[in-house]
Amino acid sequence: MNIIVKNIPNSITCVNIAAGCMAVICAFKGGDAYWGLDGYTWASIFIGLAAVMDFMDGFAARLLGAYSDLGKELDSLCDGVSFGVAPAMILFNYIQEYAPEKWVAWFVLLIPVAGVLRLAKFNIDTRQTTSFIGLPIPANAIFWIGFVAFCREGVQPVLNWYVLLPIILFESWLMVSPLKLFSLKFKSFGWSGNEFRWLLIVTTVLLLAFLGLSGLMWVIVAYMVYGLLQQKR
Repeated sequence: MNIIVKNIPNSITCVNIAAGCMAVICAFKGGDAYWGLDGYTWASIFIGLAAVMDFMDGFAARLLGAYSDLGKELDSLCDGVSFGVAPAMILFNYIQEYAPEKWVAWFVLLIPVAGVLRLAKFNIDTRQTTSFIGLPIPANAIFWIGFVAFCREGVQPVLNWYVLLPIILFESWLMVSPLKLFSLKFKSFGWSGNEFRWLLIVTTVLLLAFLGLSGLMWVIVAYMVYGLLQQKR
């Protein structure tokens, strides 16, 4: 295989981590406005770009048949930054700026720690080919983007330490928990066997339409609920 073609997926993955690093930088700009958007919003946009690249590198690898051990490890390293460190830094800076107890911000370090543990477990766990054990780290990033948006809409009481700290601890634990969740990969597009996937897609559209960016937090809550319901079938 041509070496350029072989490295196309890895190049896309590198855009992922570059976007993640930009998200971290923007998170530390906080409320400063750039081109009409503040730092928190730009950080969320760059995490979104990283998520698109995370999907595209896998798509490109399948399309080109350019799988490699290097690509697998590179993908995990980039995801740790883009979906672990970056959302944690958004939350860290937001807590430092607005929460009554600033010390709670230091607990966000558990988010990337749990995230990279989750990625390491995923890489060596052969059971997670068509489903997940523990909350996927991109879902973690989506939750925190929605959570901060939820707070910015005026729901400040959740920033009290006795509310915020349990959420941080629980969300971090979920990534390394034994919770079984379905993958969004479709083998076919029919209803049978994909009921909860379609339900999640419809739920996502409705939540974003009615709640905007803060709806992302509830999307992840719905994902976990649907995962639990699927296990009971």
